[in-house]
Amino acid sequence: MNTGSDREADESASSEPAAEEVHVSKAPAFIKARRSLHLSWQVGVFIVGLAVIGAGVAMLVLPGPGWVAIFAGLAIWATEFAWAHLVLRWTKRKVTEAAQKALDPKVRRRNLILTSAGLAIAAALIGFYLWKYGLVLPWNLKDQ
Repeated sequence: MNTGSDREADESASSEPAAEEVHVSKAPAFIKARRSLHLSWQVGVFIVGLAVIGAGVAMLVLPGPGWVAIFAGLAIWATEFAWAHLVLRWTKRKVTEAAQKALDPKVRRRNLILTSAGLAIAAALIGFYLWKYGLVLPWNLKDQ
């Protein structure tokens, strides 16, 4: 039976912000039931996440969506490891803050001015190079 003090405790618990949730493995129940199988599962998840992150790092210098792959690998790790879950949550918060900051009119105006100035300088340098040396296409090069 619920007494008055129990109801008060329930009401005070519901009015407080939710406590930090404990990270729970996303592995199927039959895998979590056996320690060696669960450890093997975690090793597999770690290797797959590491491979995806490695591919993402490679794609930072090669063609491809490098940062997307890195975050995907981190999300794979976050299914099993609490530290990766915390890093992923921190990263999401920082990306959201950066997106909000980028939408600020003052920052946006500054970014547009700097981009325009950079493009104007690049166009002037390219124009000077073409005026000085001209445009020689690779198939028009003569062996010397």
